[in-house]
Amino acid sequence: MIPRIDAQALAAGDPGAVAATKAGAQEIGFLTVYNTALTAAEVEAALDAYRGFFKLPVALKEAVNMDRTKSNRGWGAQGSEQVDPDANPDYKQVFDCGFELPAGHPLAARDLKVYAANQWPDGMPAFQRRISDYYAKSLVVAKALLGDIIAAVGGDARYFEDAFSAPMALLRGNYYPERPAWAGEKDFGIATHTDYGCLTLLATDGSPGLEVRKRGGGWIPVSAPPGEFVINFGEMIEMWTNGAVRATPHRVVGGDAERLSIPLFFNPNYDVNVAPIGSGEVIEAGVHLTKRFNETYVHLKGD
Repeated sequence: MIPRIDAQALAAGDPGAVAATKAGAQEIGFLTVYNTALTAAEVEAALDAYRGFFKLPVALKEAVNMDRTKSNRGWGAQGSEQVDPDANPDYKQVFDCGFELPAGHPLAARDLKVYAANQWPDGMPAFQRRISDYYAKSLVVAKALLGDIIAAVGGDARYFEDAFSAPMALLRGNYYPERPAWAGEKDFGIATHTDYGCLTLLATDGSPGLEVRKRGGGWIPVSAPPGEFVINFGEMIEMWTNGAVRATPHRVVGGDAERLSIPLFFNPNYDVNVAPIGSGEVIEAGVHLTKRFNETYVHLKGD
C-alpha cells in the first residue's frame, strides 16, 4: 500500500509520519501527502486554467508549440513525447513552463535549454498569472517536502539547502484524452518510465489512471483528489542519495474519460553535483537532465 502522509505531521517529526515516509521512499518510491500549503481551491483553479488552454483550437496552441524554440517550454501536441522507445509516442497534450534565470545570473551566459524563456499564449493573461502563481507556491511546497523526506530516510536535509536556488523545476499541465478505440498494446497516455530528476509533486483532478509498478511485478493504482498530492522520486535523487530514495516505474494507460494532472518536476540547479554523496565522482544535474530530455521530447531527439 502507498502511504498517505500528513505533511504537517512529517514536518513536526511525528514518529508515525516519519516511519511511513521512510517506507514509502525506500520500499515503494511513492507517497501521497495532504495538509500542505497548497489548497484544494488553488489546485482546482490551476486545473481549470489548463483545461481551458487545452480546449483551445489547435491553431492557437500552435503559436506556443515548443517545437518552434527547440526547448521544453510551451505546448506539446499528442505524440510530442516518447518516454519508452519500445512504445508508441505518448497519447497526451502537455504545457510546460519553468524557472527563468534572473538577469546577470552566472548560468545565464551558458544559454542552457533547461532555463529557456517561457512561452505564454497571447491574450490569456489570467492563464499566465494563475499558472505562474501556482508554480511559485509549488516550489516552496516541494522544497519543504524534499527536506522532510531526506530527513525521514536518515539523510542530512541541510546538504540540499543550497542546491535549489535556481532550480531546473518544470511545471507541466497534462491532458490525457479518452483512450481511442484504435489503441493497441503499445499505446499509452504515458508509457512505463521513471522520472528523471529529484521529487515530483503531482496534483490530479482525482481521476484514476496512474499505475505504479510493484517490486515483485504487477501494478498498483494511485490517485489523489485535488488538494492532496502524489509524490514520487526520480533517477537523480536515487543516484544522489546512493539508493536511499527509490525511483519507481509508473505509467498511465488511459481510460474511457479524459484526465488532467499537474506534475511539478523539482530538480536542483544545473551545476549541482548529483553523484552519490561521498563517492568523489562529479555528475552535473543539468547534464543528466538534458540527456534525458533529448531522449524523450520528439523534437529534441538527436540534439
